[in-house]
Amino acid sequence: MQELDLPKTIGLLNKIMEFELAGVVRYTHYSLMVTGPNRLPLVSFFKSQANESLLHAQQAGEIITGLEGGHPSLKIAPIEESFHHSIRDVLDESLTHEKTALSLYKALLDTVEHASVYLEEFARTMISNEELHTLELRKMLRDFS
Repeated sequence: MQELDLPKTIGLLNKIMEFELAGVVRYTHYSLMVTGPNRLPLVSFFKSQANESLLHAQQAGEIITGLEGGHPSLKIAPIEESFHHSIRDVLDESLTHEKTALSLYKALLDTVEHASVYLEEFARTMISNEELHTLELRKMLRDFS
C-alpha cells in the first residue's frame, strides 16, 4: 500500500464539501422556481437532491476531520445563476452539476487509490451515486430532445 497524500486528499475533500454545499443551495433554488404541470414531482425531486447534497457534504466533512490536520472549509463553491428556470433548463443545469461532482469524486479516487481502502470505497460509492443521478437526469431530459 502506498502512503496517503494527506494535503491533496484533504484539499479534494474540501472541494467536494464546498461543491456539495453549493448543490444544497442550487437544488433548493430549483425546488422553489420550477413551475408547470410537473411542478409537484419535480419539487420533491429537487428537495431530495438538496438533502442528499447536504448528506454528502457532511460525509466529506466527517472524513476531513478524521484525517490528521484536516479542517473542513467554510466556503461554498460558486453557483452561477442563469435566470432560466424552465424544466429543461434546470434539468440541464442539474446534469452539468452532477457531472462536475462525478469528476471530483473520480479525482478523489485517483488520489486515494492503493493508499486507503476506506477512502477508495467512499469515493467508489459516491461515483456510483453520481453516475446514477446522471442516468436519471438523462432519462428526465429525454422528452425534451
